[in-house]
Amino acid sequence: MIENNYIESAKKQFSQYQSLGEKAMGQVPDDQLNWQYNDETNSIATIVKHLTGNMLSRFTDFFTTDGEKPWRDRDGEFENEIQSRTELMSRWNEGWNCLFQVLNTLNPEDLSRTVLIRKEKHSVLEALNRQLTHYAYHVGQIVYLSKMITDSQWKTLTIPRRGSQAFNTKMGL
Repeated sequence: MIENNYIESAKKQFSQYQSLGEKAMGQVPDDQLNWQYNDETNSIATIVKHLTGNMLSRFTDFFTTDGEKPWRDRDGEFENEIQSRTELMSRWNEGWNCLFQVLNTLNPEDLSRTVLIRKEKHSVLEALNRQLTHYAYHVGQIVYLSKMITDSQWKTLTIPRRGSQAFNTKMGL
């Protein structure tokens, strides 16, 4: 049944982005987690704070309240205030745990149910796709910032540059 496959695929994709973000952040020295390229850009810590705020807002009481909660302080999410890796990872895990609590309870019939995000109706399928692309966008930023911060010390998370042929050979392609 395609609905079951979709739910499992969504869980897998969300998990992959969570892992990718963790592997990237794991390479960054603690004292660089709040580094910003300039005043108009976000640090890794700020992106984590924003992702967590978004996840908590969207997935708390997922079926019964609007995904933009009145208690959410979205503007405050963009203030650099996380002071330690422990705090950063605590927030990171809080958001992902909230998301997966919902994902792990979904059944195929839920995908056509309606949820609200900023008073706009979405099927659960649409809402999940919306969040998946949003989180992938921000995890990509975390990876890019991590690469900039670590510079020549960066250890690739996927196929290394000039490594495609060797990877394809290994995969039997």
